[in-house]
Amino acid sequence: MDISRAEQRILHLLAQGGRIDIEKDDNRKIITVACITRDGWRAGGLDLDLFRKLKRRRCIASSGGRPYRITQRGLVLVRSQLDNQ
Repeated sequence: MDISRAEQRILHLLAQGGRIDIEKDDNRKIITVACITRDGWRAGGLDLDLFRKLKRRRCIASSGGRPYRITQRGLVLVRSQLDNQ
C-alpha cells in the first residue's frame, strides 16, 4: 500500500518516538490534534483529516487513554530511513 508524502512525514516522526496528542470537547468529539516529536516540539502538517486517515488505515493507535503512537502496521508502511530508531 502506498502512502502520501504527508502521511510518510508524520509516520516517520512517530517511528522516531513521537506521539499524537488530541483534544476533545465536552461531547468527547476530537477538535484538535497535535504531533509532538520525541524532543517535545510540536510538528506541523497534521490536521484532523490526516489523523483520521492514519487511524482508518490502522497506522496509529491509542491504548488506555494514552497518546496515539505508531503501530506495527505503521512501521511496515513507513519507508526505512537511516535515523529511524
